[in-house]
Amino acid sequence: AKALAEKNLRDHLAQREQAERNRLAETLDADVKRWSSGKAGNLRALLSTLQYILGPDSGWQPIPLTEVITAVAVKKAYRKATLCVHPDKLQQRGASIQQKYICEKVFDLLKDAWNKFNSEER
Repeated sequence: AKALAEKNLRDHLAQREQAERNRLAETLDADVKRWSSGKAGNLRALLSTLQYILGPDSGWQPIPLTEVITAVAVKKAYRKATLCVHPDKLQQRGASIQQKYICEKVFDLLKDAWNKFNSEER
């Protein structure tokens, strides 16, 4: 009975979180779209402006565009960025639903840009 009650509580919390995510989705999608517009697939531009979408409390240190010129520097910055926005890492840090949602979208955009960057570098 205790295990069932705990499971029901977890399910209830998951449903509440999903409802909150759906409520926030429209506003946050617009923010992410505004940040990424014109930069989709451009890994350097996304990395150098990441602070504008993540906000000051994300732990992300801004990287000037002039510091992501070489492929090695881009790879290093990309790795740092993915650690900062990775869904599993956010879970460990206890991020808010809003932060998790933004970081998921940013993570996907960075991953797509990384794949494009990699295919162009070869």
